[in-house]
Amino acid sequence: MSAIQNLHSFDPFADASKGDDLLPAGTEDYIHIRIQPRNGRKTLTTVQGIADDYDKKKLVKAFKKEFACNGVVTEHPEYGEVIQLQGDQHKNTSQLLRETGLPEDDQLKVHGFYMLVTL
Repeated sequence: MSAIQNLHSFDPFADASKGDDLLPAGTEDYIHIRIQPRNGRKTLTTVQGIADDYDKKKLVKAFKKEFACNGVVTEHPEYGEVIQLQGDQHKNTSQLLRETGLPEDDQLKVHGFYMLVTL
């Protein structure tokens, strides 16, 4: 009998503040790309930490057109505006952000998700 054990709630922003005291000076501003499981095999990609200088709604529009997915900008009380994209778009998002030159080389962090599967 196979059963998927995903009973614990998952906070995609939990590891955003881990190790901040070990960061070099001037590199506190990271762009975090995370994958969050929704239900079953469906996922949600979140992009957090883009500077306020950039219009996030235009970025979402470009992501939606390029990746053929849905997306929205949501307001998080602690992290500010967060971009949410439908599906697993972490590779596409990081590649497109690097091509546009938005983050520096060491400014982009891609986080994954862990799902416990019992067979």
